[in-house]
Amino acid sequence: MAENTTFQAAAYTADGAARDKVELPATPFDGTVNMPVMHQAVKAFLANQRQGNASTKIRKYVVGGNQKPWKQKGTGRARQGSIRAPNWVGGGTVFGPIPRSYAQFVPRQVRALARKSALNTRAREDAIYVIDRLDFDAPKTARLQSLVDSIGVADQKVLILTDGVKTNVFLSGRNLPAVHVMPYQDVSTYHILWSDVVLIEAGAIGAEAPATGGGGRRAASERQARPAKKRAKADAAPATKAAKKTTKRRAAKKTAAKKAAKKTSRRASPAARRPKRK
Repeated sequence: MAENTTFQAAAYTADGAARDKVELPATPFDGTVNMPVMHQAVKAFLANQRQGNASTKIRKYVVGGNQKPWKQKGTGRARQGSIRAPNWVGGGTVFGPIPRSYAQFVPRQVRALARKSALNTRAREDAIYVIDRLDFDAPKTARLQSLVDSIGVADQKVLILTDGVKTNVFLSGRNLPAVHVMPYQDVSTYHILWSDVVLIEAGAIGAEAPATGGGGRRAASERQARPAKKRAKADAAPATKAAKKTTKRRAAKKTAAKKAAKKTSRRASPAARRPKRK
C-alpha cells in the first residue's frame, strides 16, 4: 500500500525542548506499508537469533543396555533386546531435536522494503520524533533519562537512532530497560516495530537543525570552507602535475640516449682492439 503522503514530525533540541515541526524526507517516508513483507522480515530476524543447539540422543548413543535384560522365551514377559530402547525409561529419543541452523535468508531489497514499511507505520502513528545532534562527552544515563522525560515518552519503549556510531550515547542508554540506542543505518524492521516511539537524529535523515538549535550539523558554508594552505595546494596541483610529467620525459630521453651510446660503443670496440697486420 503506497500513498503520496507528506509526514510532519515533532522536533526537539538535544535538551528536550520543543521546536518547530520538521517535514520528513520523501525517502523513505513515502507512505508505503507492506504488512506481509514486514512479517517475513521479523520472522526471519527472530529465527536468526536462535542458536539451534538443542540435542537429544538416539538409542545407539545412550550409555548401557548392551545385553538383553532377560532371555527371549519362558519368562512370560514381552521380549526385550535392550533397556535403552525408546520404550524404556532412560532410553533413546525418537525423532528428537539435533543441532541445526534455523537461519532464514531474506533478499536485500525485501529487507529494505520491510524497514521502510516499518518507518512509515510509525510515521502514520505520529510516533517519530526528530532530535537535534546528541553529543555526549561521557556516558551519562541520567542525561538520557532526562531527555526521554522531557519529551514525555518515559512510559513507552523508545528507540533512539543516532547519526553514526556514538558510543557514549549507547552506553548512556544501556541501563534503561525501555530505551534502545543504535545507529540509524543499522536499524532493522524488528527494532522499529518493537518500539512505541522512534527518536531520530536530524543528521541521520538529512533534516538539518536550525542555527539556534542544540548542536545541529555545521552549515554548508562552514563545511565547504578550507584553510588557505589547502586551497593553495589545490590550485597548484595542475602545475605540479605538468612539472612532474616534463621531468619524467626528460629522464626518459636521457636514459634512451645513454642506451644508444652504449650500443654504439659495443659495436665499435672489437674493431678497435684488433691488432694491425704487418
